[in-house]
Amino acid sequence: METKKVKRFGNIVNDIPLNYKFILIYIVGVLLPIMVINLVFLDRISDLIKSREQQNLEISLERARKDVHDFIEGGVAVSYTLSADKSLYEMLDRTYKDSIDFYSTYDEQLRDRLNSYMPVNNQIERISVFTNNTSIVSGGNYQIMNQKVWKSEWYKQAKASGNRVIVTAYRTSENELSTSSIPTLSVVEQMDNYSSLNKFDKLLRIDLDLSEIYDIIVREKDYLSLYLVNEQNQIVMSADGGYQRVTNEPYPLFKQLDDGQQEDLHVVAVGTANYLKGWRIIGITQGERLTQAILDMQLYAAVLATTVTLLTSCFIYVMLRSYNYRVKRLSRHMQKVSNEKFELIRIDEGRDEIGGLIHNFNRMTSRINSLINDVYKLEIQSKNLEMERVRAELNFLQSQMNPHFLFNTLNAILVVCTKNNYSDVTDIVKSLSKLLRRLLSWKEDVVSVQEEMLFIEMYLKIEKFRFRDKFDYQFDIDEQALRYKIPKLSMQPLVENSCKHGLQTIEGLGIIKVKAAVQDNRLQITVSDNGKGMEAAKLKELLSAISTEDSSGANIGLRNVYRRLELNYADQVRFEIVSAPDQGTIVSFGIPLKLLEQISPPGNEGNL
Repeated sequence: METKKVKRFGNIVNDIPLNYKFILIYIVGVLLPIMVINLVFLDRISDLIKSREQQNLEISLERARKDVHDFIEGGVAVSYTLSADKSLYEMLDRTYKDSIDFYSTYDEQLRDRLNSYMPVNNQIERISVFTNNTSIVSGGNYQIMNQKVWKSEWYKQAKASGNRVIVTAYRTSENELSTSSIPTLSVVEQMDNYSSLNKFDKLLRIDLDLSEIYDIIVREKDYLSLYLVNEQNQIVMSADGGYQRVTNEPYPLFKQLDDGQQEDLHVVAVGTANYLKGWRIIGITQGERLTQAILDMQLYAAVLATTVTLLTSCFIYVMLRSYNYRVKRLSRHMQKVSNEKFELIRIDEGRDEIGGLIHNFNRMTSRINSLINDVYKLEIQSKNLEMERVRAELNFLQSQMNPHFLFNTLNAILVVCTKNNYSDVTDIVKSLSKLLRRLLSWKEDVVSVQEEMLFIEMYLKIEKFRFRDKFDYQFDIDEQALRYKIPKLSMQPLVENSCKHGLQTIEGLGIIKVKAAVQDNRLQITVSDNGKGMEAAKLKELLSAISTEDSSGANIGLRNVYRRLELNYADQVRFEIVSAPDQGTIVSFGIPLKLLEQISPPGNEGNL
């Protein structure tokens, strides 16, 4: 009974097409295990991400607290040092005869006494000492107390506080007329260490560079939204608020979060010192960060699963195609044989059983095709080839008629002009005939600079005849440059552009200068004119037009030159256009000599 069930199951399996068998193997053996493994481990990985993110938040908050604490403590340490400076007390408690007496003491003792602490304490922005000793001259680091000082916010906070040293955040006006203010953080200390030197009140204020604290807070924004809050629950610094905001509003108060958001709130005291009492750093968790981290992991798992699935799918597809594609091709070609189409199966046969079958089929088809391909079919093919050859020859002969007709016509005009002593017209017709003959006879892709210059000279003679006294041209050709070869018609479109666009609308004599020289291991070609030039915007538009793939438009000549130079010399060629209104236009290109062919010896086709 069991044997019958096994046989029945085997028959069912045998009846399944091979394509479906491969798909079932893929789904059960590959795809299903991948999905199960990803689902089992994804939950565990999410818990690990949450734990890791919590640790990162704690580290970030403590790092910011320590940096802010050290930042403030640096200013307090300098404050303690200056408050213990007995010499400074003596000089501030002295009554000076006049400003000269004070400046003498200032130059000798006071000028750099405070600023000497700033190079080694880069968090300090300014050190100031305020006193009611009216015999000193107010300025720089030493200030006389006045109504502005007594009414200032920091002074009131220092007097209202029972502490000898305070850290205070306040806003100061940029100037007396301004209603706006900027945030300031200072360490203020009452200078009363020496009872014998308390003739005048002395107050030390060290202004700290808030940009340093801002950098600390912004540095941690990937983990937490940090707020530096003082004892009055005011937000002194935050990543969103910045530190250079000019406003007439006071520091904003930190608003408590809802009960549902308390778990996202992290608070840590800046320090334990009395002057830092109430100062704290508050961090608000960016909920989207944890969500994003989990989404990233899920995306990573999905990408990994998708990649493995695609790779295995491609592998299964290749295996199936190796079998299925070759069998279908074989079946299709066998049907063609029945219709007397003896085509070979032109694929990689392979060395397996199907490959052997395809190989034998191709051998059989070739032998049958050679037997039925009789002489009649060969003769038809021969006649067709002969007709094509004759047609091609006729087309070639016909293509020669038009240039010969044009040359004969020009010669006829030349004879008439010579008989009637039309010397100017005779020269122009000769130049035009030479120009046309040179165009039709140029078979090479590159020609010497000398040949190109001869061609340009013929073209300019024609243009000279056209413009008469309003036009002239000059050549400045380095003999060494004549030996090098460049793509043909690389210079003529530049000259034509100068004639067409540069000189037609100007008043006075138009001059075109053509220069070829060897400079800095480059062949430098320059075509310039004294024409109308162009605006900077139009020049930019022209440069953009000639460098695009669109070959249509009015700039086809320039773009043709640029494109052929680019194709021949890639990015080694320098193509430049310089122009200004009413100053003319200069077009130049330079090609490294190592990329150019040379002619040896130099040609002697004509003199320029």
